Amino acid sequence: MGKATGFLEYKRQMYRELPVEERIKNYKEFIILPEKEIIQEQGARCMDCGIPFCHSSYGCPLQNLIPEWNDLIYRDQWQEAYQRLQMTNNFPEFTGRLCPAPCETACTLSINDAPVTIKQIELAIIERAFAEGWVQPKPPLYLSGRKIAIIGSGPAGLAAAQQLRRFGHEVTVYEKAPKIGGLLRYGIPDFKMEKHILERRLQQMAAEGVQFEPNTEIGLDISVRYLRKSFDAILIATGAGQPRDLPVEGRQLQGIHFAMEYLTQSNQFVDGLRRKEDCIWAEGKNVLVIGGGDTGSDCVGTAIRQGAKKVYQFEILPKPPEWKKSWNPNWPMWPNILRTSSSHREGCQREWSVLTKRFEGKDGKVVKGHFCRLEWSGNPPQMKEIPGSAFELEVDLVLLAMGFLHVQHGPLINDLKLELDERGNVKTTGDYQTSAKGVFVAGDANTGASLIVRAIFHGRQAAEAINAYLEG
Repeated sequence: MGKATGFLEYKRQMYRELPVEERIKNYKEFIILPEKEIIQEQGARCMDCGIPFCHSSYGCPLQNLIPEWNDLIYRDQWQEAYQRLQMTNNFPEFTGRLCPAPCETACTLSINDAPVTIKQIELAIIERAFAEGWVQPKPPLYLSGRKIAIIGSGPAGLAAAQQLRRFGHEVTVYEKAPKIGGLLRYGIPDFKMEKHILERRLQQMAAEGVQFEPNTEIGLDISVRYLRKSFDAILIATGAGQPRDLPVEGRQLQGIHFAMEYLTQSNQFVDGLRRKEDCIWAEGKNVLVIGGGDTGSDCVGTAIRQGAKKVYQFEILPKPPEWKKSWNPNWPMWPNILRTSSSHREGCQREWSVLTKRFEGKDGKVVKGHFCRLEWSGNPPQMKEIPGSAFELEVDLVLLAMGFLHVQHGPLINDLKLELDERGNVKTTGDYQTSAKGVFVAGDANTGASLIVRAIFHGRQAAEAINAYLEG
């Protein structure tokens, strides 16, 4: 696919970013895609490798037809490229911004060269598709008379909703938050994805006939019994919402919060739904983010935009090896190497192999953290405190971003009496069915916290399973 010698003629070229001092003044997106001609050159680098690992099990969980739309972009056939893209991915405008791109680390060029800019090309295709008016509602040609309730409006729930509606079913999406979108709306800062991007997709889905019911928590506002009586099938897509806590002395002090509470309030502020004085706010504070993943990075970028005095990020695991080369040292697998996000580049002191021992407070508010450094050894790795490594840090705001354990075990799960697996996720009996007849599960509520592409894939697959169940 692409140009046979393209990977020899063209170098990898990524988007530009607005300067740090400019972009941290607001919450808007700051990437600038290259011109159309450069995107086409990047598509030309796709090398007709024979076995496209980019959309194998090592690469894209959605099994996107990456070599095909790379070739079409190179040949300036953008609308046809969009048609290929939307065959497998309901929301490429989300994944083109938020996916970590395992397709690129699996790209065959990554054996000894810089991979094709697959994620960038995907984003360019869908943005042009919206600009040209190619993205249109696809209402069903016929109605089945069947009704499905989807609980949760994150990527898995929305993907399932769109597929099921196009199968001809009546679909209602319930969301406990004030607006539809789940983590896409409340967990992702606007500087990574502005919310008008989400709104335009929701408008398409509403035009197709998907019904949205925000501000509705199942088990509290609407009973499970009502859902059972009113719908032919139920899909749980509530995500893995139970955060990992930090059970140390001083955890109860004011100023220590879960990351998602902080990010949700910030996103509501940006959306005009919450006043600054009603938010957890970082202005003028020493902020400590505990946890080195994407959620922690989002906290870093948000705190910087709120005017934090200093931002630290501590991770209990050892620092990954630095890799300066353009290729993948563990091709085609996802490599364990140091990654620096755009938020980190905006100003953040990062530390690894740090154990939090306790917090100290004054007048009920956190003022200091006590830590020590760790040594990791053995297989599997075991941690050991380094004698004499204890240190203190003055902090005013602590954000816990240590990942998520499992789906929240609230009234929904309890009232349905669903079986859980050993990790606390909703267990399935096959084909996305839970232990309760007619009740299905998709996304992180079933798998635990994972990638947005996997959530969309599982939402699509669950829709197929529900459709087969209703037709059976």
